[in-house]
Amino acid sequence: MKKYLEKSIIVLILLSGLLFSGFLFAQDEIMMNDEFEQEEIRPEVTVPVFDEVEPMSNLETLARRLIGSYMVQLFLDAGFVGWPLVLILIWGLSWSIWKLVALSYGKVNINQFLNQISPLIKEKKYEEAAKLALQTRGPVAAIAYAGLMKADKDTEVLEKAIENASTIEMAFLEKGLIAIAMTINLAPMLGFFGTIVGMVEAFDAIAKAGDVDPTIVAEGIKIALVTTMMGLAIAIPIQFLNTIVFQMIDGLVLDMQRTADKIVEQIVENK
Repeated sequence: MKKYLEKSIIVLILLSGLLFSGFLFAQDEIMMNDEFEQEEIRPEVTVPVFDEVEPMSNLETLARRLIGSYMVQLFLDAGFVGWPLVLILIWGLSWSIWKLVALSYGKVNINQFLNQISPLIKEKKYEEAAKLALQTRGPVAAIAYAGLMKADKDTEVLEKAIENASTIEMAFLEKGLIAIAMTINLAPMLGFFGTIVGMVEAFDAIAKAGDVDPTIVAEGIKIALVTTMMGLAIAIPIQFLNTIVFQMIDGLVLDMQRTADKIVEQIVENK
């Protein structure tokens, strides 16, 4: 029954997102339809433009509904460089969102945690305190558990156990930071690569035409500008999320240090 409810909730959320996205970008579709209707009532011209336009596929239509016609058109205008840019965007967003969720889940109220565990340490109920720490999520509780398991040992052994646990938890906190940093660095580089590709196409068009005409080089310059814009548009929000991640990590590190000092102090006083 629980699994059925979870699946139902997930389906409802997905359907709600699709409906919301459809309403959000319905205006784009209406505007496009109005443009086609206006073209139909215009007098005949020498070269019919809309007869040469290929019909949109179902996938492209769905993408325009969910993401927006403007974003889809940018992707199409970027040429083949748009594919690695989209992939690096998905890569960076996935790591950033996962990191934010993981750090939020590992955050606990340190004052409440210490208030619960301190009386047990003072009464030398180390096993009960360790059990409480084991049932609590996050790196703070993991460090407390490592120290409480060595409460009956020497101070040096106690500090060594906490230090080892801190090293393991720091590795967990730093996991994914390289992937996020790679996205921030790689997205503008791909954008600049697209700039070079666009300029090469522009000069190639000039060489084939034998004349410098703005309409000839427009396609290549458009690719150059669009890819540069996409690279920066990817790197900027990922950098913002990366800053939030680092702030959360700093907060957890301070909580870990405060918890370790408090536990060592109380255990040493009891000896």
